[in-house]
Amino acid sequence: QVQLVESGGGLVQAGGSLRLSCTVSGRTFSNYAMGWFRQAPGKEREFVSAIRRNGGFTYYADSVKGRFTISRDNNKNTVSLQMNSLKPEDTAVYYCAASELGMAANLREGGAYVYWGQGTQVTVSS
Repeated sequence: QVQLVESGGGLVQAGGSLRLSCTVSGRTFSNYAMGWFRQAPGKEREFVSAIRRNGGFTYYADSVKGRFTISRDNNKNTVSLQMNSLKPEDTAVYYCAASELGMAANLREGGAYVYWGQGTQVTVSS
């Protein structure tokens, strides 16, 4: 059984930074592409960022490009999301997810992922 546990959420003022982490256990971490999604109250879940198995390719939503950076450490079974220049509209529950699919997978789609974490709240005050 694969488990994903997010951490690092919290309350921050606009313009501040947070670093989210997601630790994966139960299977070989390097076999999974990883993604971050978020869901704000009353809104649908949306793609934030993703990274391929070996970290060679990364993807970002236009709304976070240039502000967020995804990375992974296959030795520590961890994927991280560094979030800078946060805005109130970044407020949401952030979820990490693991995909078993290969390079052809569209990692911007939630359907590409088979395992999900429980989420961590990020609140950005204005």
